[in-house]
Amino acid sequence: MKKTALITGATSGIGAATAREFAKHDIQLILCGRRQERLDALQKELHHNVPIYTLNFDVGDRKAVKKAISSLPQDFEKIDILINNAGNAHGLDPIQDGNIDDWDAMMHSNVNGLLYVSKTIIPQMVQRNAGHIINIGSSAGREVYPKGNVYCASKHAVAALTEGMRIDLNPYGIKVSAINPGLVETEFSQVRFKGDAIADNVYKGFKALQAQDIAEIIYFAVSRPSHVTIADLLVFPTAQANSVTIQKSSS
Repeated sequence: MKKTALITGATSGIGAATAREFAKHDIQLILCGRRQERLDALQKELHHNVPIYTLNFDVGDRKAVKKAISSLPQDFEKIDILINNAGNAHGLDPIQDGNIDDWDAMMHSNVNGLLYVSKTIIPQMVQRNAGHIINIGSSAGREVYPKGNVYCASKHAVAALTEGMRIDLNPYGIKVSAINPGLVETEFSQVRFKGDAIADNVYKGFKALQAQDIAEIIYFAVSRPSHVTIADLLVFPTAQANSVTIQKSSS
């Protein structure tokens, strides 16, 4: 029977790449995001491969999450795989200079959004004693780096929530995984630095991870046999040793 995956943050980067990867493997898709035009474009691109349904909402809006997911048609109601990918980073400031709006935006999406979506979908997995949740964390959830304060805190929260989910859902046979990328070349830096020139230099001088790299890892995790769970995976580009040690070329 065809499996169904719900992917948040599917309009770009890792979310969109994961949709493309899953479509190759005949996984039916529910694509979620805030930019309907991008959802429409991805649906048009992939609909020849698998059935696709799109949901346009902000994961940090609790009422919108519940309304959107409850509106799914019968053919998409049973969600086998949840990819909690939506999230963002804003700013890179010492804590004393941090922008509170940036802090709210990160906690709103990275923590609250993950909780709201998961809370809406987990009950059906519990009822069926089956399902797989993958939370997209970050190397920032493993270590704190200078000026990363609140973003790192939000990703540490994702790590803790993932572990808590795995414990609480263990009696129901539900798999819970964390995939934690280091530097991935996506829109991430443009969002974080609001289009400032610094954003253009984040990935210069070395080969960063690509969204497709992470999508392939996510598919590997969801395609393991029923007795195997990839619990927690950290992945760096070869040039990166930790959050602040990156081998860059001088050219």
